[in-house]
Amino acid sequence: MIQVSTDKHLLGLKGVSSEEIHGILNRAAWWEQYPAKVTSSLQGKFVANMFFENSTRTRFSFEMAQKRLGAQVLNFAAAVSSVQKGESIYDTVRTLESMGIDAGIVRLKPNGVLQQLAEKVKIPLINAGDGNNEHPTQALLDFYTMKKQFGELRGLTVSIIGDIKHSRVARSNLWGLQTVGAKVRFCAPSNMQAPELAEYAPYVTMEEALQADVVMMLRVQLERHEDGLFKSSEEYREQYGLTVERASRMPKHAIIMHPAPVNRNVEIDDELVECDRSKIFSQMSNGVPIRMAVIERALS
Repeated sequence: MIQVSTDKHLLGLKGVSSEEIHGILNRAAWWEQYPAKVTSSLQGKFVANMFFENSTRTRFSFEMAQKRLGAQVLNFAAAVSSVQKGESIYDTVRTLESMGIDAGIVRLKPNGVLQQLAEKVKIPLINAGDGNNEHPTQALLDFYTMKKQFGELRGLTVSIIGDIKHSRVARSNLWGLQTVGAKVRFCAPSNMQAPELAEYAPYVTMEEALQADVVMMLRVQLERHEDGLFKSSEEYREQYGLTVERASRMPKHAIIMHPAPVNRNVEIDDELVECDRSKIFSQMSNGVPIRMAVIERALS
C-alpha cells in the first residue's frame, strides 16, 4: 500500500514531501496497470464531489476514479443546491459530513476557505481547485505525464507560459516540481505575472521559455478579457502563443503540455494540440489513476 502522512487532506502541494509525491505517482502507475476496470477497494465508502465552481474535466475524472475504486459517489452542484438560497459553503460541507460521507472533493472560487473547512471537519478533503491558490491533482497528473515521458523528474526544466497571476495550476506545479528537483521558469505578459512568485521561479522571455524539456501552456482566461489583460486573442497569440513556428524552435526531445480546456489558435495553434510531441490528451488520461491514488490515500 501507498505510504502516506497522518494528514489525509490534500489541500495543496506546498509543503508536501518529495517522498509523498513519488508515493502517489508510484501508486498511480500501479492503478494504471491494474487489469480490472472496477475494483472493490473502497466498497462501502461514500465520497461527495462538492463543486462550488463549474468544472467538466476535473469532476468527471474524479468521478471515474471513485467509481473505479468501487466507492459510492454523490455529486453536488452549487447551482442547484441550498447555496443558491444563501447557505454557506461551511454549512453545506458540514451537512454532507453529518449525513455520513467519508471524504469530500471540493472545488471553489475563494482563496483560504478550503483551509478553514479542513480545520473544522473530520472527514478528509481533497482540493479540486481553489481560487488562484492551488490545484494539486492537476499538478500531480502533470508530474506523472512528465515521469512517463522522461523517466525522472529531477533535473527537468519546465517552462510555464501564460496567465501566471490567476493560475492555480502554475502554483501547484511550481511547489511540487521544485520539491522533486525540477527547475521551473515562468513566461507571461507583465500584467499576467505574479510578482510574489518571482523569488521562486524567474520570468524569462518567450524565446528562453521555448528552450525547456517541458513547455506548458496555460489557458488564456477569455472571461477576464473585460479586465484589459490584453487587447485581443489574436494579439496574445502573436506575442505569447505556441505557434507552429515557435514549436519548431523547441528542443527535439521537448514535449508540449496544457491543463485544458484549450483555446485553440489562442495559446496554442490547433495543429499542435494533437501533434506527436503534445501530451495534452495523455494528461487527461493520467488524471484518473492519479486521482485514484489520491482518493485511496485519503481513505486508506
